[in-house]
Amino acid sequence: MITFIHTADIHFGMENYGRIDPKTGIHTRLLDFKKALDTCVDYAIDQNVDFFLFSGDAYKTHHPSQTQQKLLMQCFLRLFQAKIPVVIIVGNHDHPLSFGKAHALDIFGELPLDNFHVMAKPQTLVLPTKSGPIQIVGMPWPTRNTIALSNAHLNKSNAHITEYISHAVASIIADQAKKLDPTIPAVLAGHLTVSSGIFSGSEKRAIYGTDPIILPSQLAIEPFDYVALGHLHRYQNLNPRGYPAIVYSGSIERIDFGERKEEKGFCVVRIAQKGSTTHEFISINARPFIQIEVKLKAGEKQTPQVLDAIALHSITDAVIKIIYYVPENTRDVVDLKAVQHACRDAMFVVGIIPVHAQVSRERRFIAAKESMDMPTLLANYFAMKPELQGRKDVLVEKALALLEEDPCGE
Repeated sequence: MITFIHTADIHFGMENYGRIDPKTGIHTRLLDFKKALDTCVDYAIDQNVDFFLFSGDAYKTHHPSQTQQKLLMQCFLRLFQAKIPVVIIVGNHDHPLSFGKAHALDIFGELPLDNFHVMAKPQTLVLPTKSGPIQIVGMPWPTRNTIALSNAHLNKSNAHITEYISHAVASIIADQAKKLDPTIPAVLAGHLTVSSGIFSGSEKRAIYGTDPIILPSQLAIEPFDYVALGHLHRYQNLNPRGYPAIVYSGSIERIDFGERKEEKGFCVVRIAQKGSTTHEFISINARPFIQIEVKLKAGEKQTPQVLDAIALHSITDAVIKIIYYVPENTRDVVDLKAVQHACRDAMFVVGIIPVHAQVSRERRFIAAKESMDMPTLLANYFAMKPELQGRKDVLVEKALALLEEDPCGE
């Protein structure tokens, strides 16, 4: 039986919602992602898996800092020291897009070490493992550079080129599949967008309408035994009733509040024999993201309402955001210092955000001067002001007196 780890979307460098750790000088969120990847690596070493498959997006950007590269290298070198091969697919965040520039993971392919395999272009790798050989078809993030475009496409619209790339990716996968040995286990590993994939909050903003789209039917083809994907941050199997499973392992840590309700982790995949594969999602104890929303009740003290809502959550070491809704025609008198003190055990407070109810605009009474005299206009105006009801007659009288003294308003 061949056993391997499938993970993706490490995103070293995602340093929102944190601070510099005084002990290490490293951002706390980078340490969170490092801890999550270490959990994957620990499991791989403890279980003595046959190989470690990473399906893209090691970094937030294609130009990671030296610190980010160092921490990633430390994790992957632990696998090398344990004699576990590492297969790396280049993702969109790793790719510079510009022709000729090195991508963020090039260094691993240049190391004079066995067992590091970086796939920056579509290709097939026959990987020998201690449990037998396995065929891996790698499909990195498709760009104009990784998918050859003819001159006929150079002046086409972006939408046309995206559609062309989608068809080209499907064609390349089908062509590679035909060349595989049907008697040897095979895995398709890619950093792709599948049409039926469910997006996390962060990715809805990032990729909607711009990615080459692949259909599940273009991936679940013979002789693949498992499809290992990266790019979407939510764990999901897009072929739950069919074979092979089409699996996004998801990101190993939360990126933002759009992912606050999602489990984070990685997959362990077991190929008992050709045509018989199972996978299991292993949860990681990721940093909690908690959004506390409070609808303040009019006529009651505001600060205790917010504090009571905070007390309902376990906020220790969490990243939290507090949103409180202020009733219409009510002043915001929440004691922010008291709220901040109540959040002292949180790792980071993103914000304490008031949302004021939109006051409905009073209906304006419009009439031409020739159809309504000034006393009637003033009486109607003050009648629409509840706070002036007891003084309406006096105000009309005084306004008319002013108009008589200065009819031109000068």
